[in-house]
Amino acid sequence: MTRALPPWAPAAVFLLAHLIGAGGAFEHQIINFNFETVQVTWDASPPSGTNLTFLYGFKEKNDSECPNYLLQNGRRVGCLLVAEGDTILNFSVWNGTQCLKNRSLWISDYLKPSSPRGLRVLWREEAVTVTCPDLPWKGLLYEVQYKSSFDGEWQPKAESTCNVTIQDLDAEKCYSFRARVTAMKSSYGSTTYPSDWSEVIHQQRGQPRDSCQEERVFSKSVLIYGLAALLLLLLLVLCVWKLQRVKRLLMPSVPDPKATFAGLFESHHGNFQEWIKDTQNLTHLQKVEDREPEDVLMEGLEVQPSKVEAETPVTTMAGPPGLQTVEKETSGTPSQLPGRPPQGEEVLALGGFRFTMSDNSYVML
Repeated sequence: MTRALPPWAPAAVFLLAHLIGAGGAFEHQIINFNFETVQVTWDASPPSGTNLTFLYGFKEKNDSECPNYLLQNGRRVGCLLVAEGDTILNFSVWNGTQCLKNRSLWISDYLKPSSPRGLRVLWREEAVTVTCPDLPWKGLLYEVQYKSSFDGEWQPKAESTCNVTIQDLDAEKCYSFRARVTAMKSSYGSTTYPSDWSEVIHQQRGQPRDSCQEERVFSKSVLIYGLAALLLLLLLVLCVWKLQRVKRLLMPSVPDPKATFAGLFESHHGNFQEWIKDTQNLTHLQKVEDREPEDVLMEGLEVQPSKVEAETPVTTMAGPPGLQTVEKETSGTPSQLPGRPPQGEEVLALGGFRFTMSDNSYVML
């Protein structure tokens, strides 16, 4: 048993078919490029079809096919039209005999102004004025953005004409400037597009520069910090050297006993008594070798009398080290003075002393 359809069902089906036929779900985009050209684009993926037909007309016409289709992978994705000022555009998009979209609109609602050209930057003390030629359309805002090399983000300022003055700028810093044009919502609605940004201009002290990335202040700071670090390192090395000298003054170094007592620990295992016995002879010989040759010569000097004069009393005089005995005859003629040598005897001078020798005396070295 079938149920009867409600009375509003035929009307609902008719409205749904009308929305589908009129392109209610058809996605598209419209851009008015400075009232010069109008671009209408759509999605070319299925089920839109391979090649759609675009019919348009300005004011009341809607019977001309698109003269300049936009293609993507061999399929039509849009149409580019030459604008005729601020006027009404009527267009429809067809897939064969099926109408996907049919609209009538003011092209000014989709305005995208052209980007500013001939941008100029004028420095006046601490103020900068950015100027450019105004566009022939009213209801536009000219936005200028600027930043120095020390700023992370752009700072904006907008005016109704392309004559924007920015206060409190440091002429010593390098600044970057750019500008664009936007349409006021009160005049064109909310579906407009801002223009592209103009070319970025870099200036410092009123002179153009290629870029503001390199700053002398940054290089000077790096140089100062590097010199400070080097000076601190030198001071640290000097303090360490001074501490070593103070340590040597306060705590003198203790000599190594192994170097002073050779063989005490290696051969005798620290037994000093055994070590001193083996080193007595070596020490005596070393002392003899270290003495002056004159001391050795005077030590070996010995005056011996002959056997005939051995019985004669002699007197011994003190002499320099190494001189053992000095003989002198006590007998003689009373006429001889003590300071004069006896006749027939010779005088031997050695080390500043004078010795009297007879013919029977000899010297042993």
